[in-house]
Amino acid sequence: MIPPVPRPTRRFANGLAGLAGLAGLMALVTVATGCAAGTGSGSGGGTGQGITSLTVLDYYTDRTEHAQWDAMLSTCGERAGVRVEHTSVPGASLVPKVLQQASARTLPDLLMLDNGDLQQIAQTGALTPLDQYGIDTGGFAEPILTAGSYQGKVYGLAPYVSTIALFYNEDMLAEAGVAVPRTWDELKEAAARLTRPGRYGMAVDANAGFESSWQFLPFLWSNGGDEKQLDTPQAAEALRLWVDLVNSGSMAKSVLNWTQADLHDQFAAGRTAMMINGPWRIPALNQDPGLHWAVAPLPVPRAGQTPVTPLGGEVWTVPRSSSRERQEKAAQVLACLTEPSNMLTLADQHVTVPSRPAVAAEYARRNPSAAVFVEGVANARARTAQLGVRWPKAATGIHTAIQSALTGRQTPEEALRQAQRIATGD
Repeated sequence: MIPPVPRPTRRFANGLAGLAGLAGLMALVTVATGCAAGTGSGSGGGTGQGITSLTVLDYYTDRTEHAQWDAMLSTCGERAGVRVEHTSVPGASLVPKVLQQASARTLPDLLMLDNGDLQQIAQTGALTPLDQYGIDTGGFAEPILTAGSYQGKVYGLAPYVSTIALFYNEDMLAEAGVAVPRTWDELKEAAARLTRPGRYGMAVDANAGFESSWQFLPFLWSNGGDEKQLDTPQAAEALRLWVDLVNSGSMAKSVLNWTQADLHDQFAAGRTAMMINGPWRIPALNQDPGLHWAVAPLPVPRAGQTPVTPLGGEVWTVPRSSSRERQEKAAQVLACLTEPSNMLTLADQHVTVPSRPAVAAEYARRNPSAAVFVEGVANARARTAQLGVRWPKAATGIHTAIQSALTGRQTPEEALRQAQRIATGD
């Protein structure tokens, strides 16, 4: 949900950006069962004899992040007795490339996917369930296993995950005498008091894409709404909150075009006092010694509630191939990536949350600024948990409704009725 540069798009749904072209996805079902990994990556090819290398595909294109993953993959490859050939493509290109490779039977040996894309790809038969390799899935948080599962079987595991929270400028809140908002009413009041010429009180990502759907989910879920039925009073009340913030002038109308990267830029420049974003923004914020910021749980409708946030992050999978030996080698590398010590290393590098709660607790002790995100992940929900492969349609309906309501073209109720029609294909 949330690539290095531009990091935010990836950590929650970068792969989903490519799902608009998945209309022909099911056509791959018949060919995926015969998919073979590319045989040019090492000796042995499809026979599995004398395998010396494995191919790996992900979307970690940022130079630093790619290098960090390259080092970790190489280390795990050495333990498995293979050399890793690591390729990264832009996030929006990953799913189309995977579909192309599945059709051509040239899938990589180890494949990373946004967790929101896992079910779409597993449905084609292009992936293998991980239980057949004896990979230990114990100690993982249940929502993380859910995000990596399809029809009751685990197909992908995440070394780390992420979610979103409320960042705020400590100096601005102190100057205005504003307490950190915990409820929606407090959020509206705080945003209004923090707004002044050249600065807005609050900022969200409301653009016409899956980022805004991701940011809206905590408001929908925490208010008792559900992606299975978008045209409910609970959903309308959540959307009304965003509309009220814009109409009152506490939030810029430009949020209709802002990505999470844009939110970061506005916050760092002092043009918004609060924003919703993820832990991947912490390193960049820390580079400005004059910027005094902190992070808090997202405000909830009523005091005493616990926010329900979406689970972001990527899962690693073992695609189907003609070589059982290649699959087993890839599974060894995957198991290595999800070992507790490697989870901590990766979380430190990428400022994310380790997927095993025990490891995440240790990470929070070492990194206090990430503690809110560790707590958020404990209550997070997988985007595909309710709708499975139908989630992208609901996500499209949600961000369409946000655009319609915030521009005033429709009331929240009207916009969400349209969203439900989009989600169900009516």
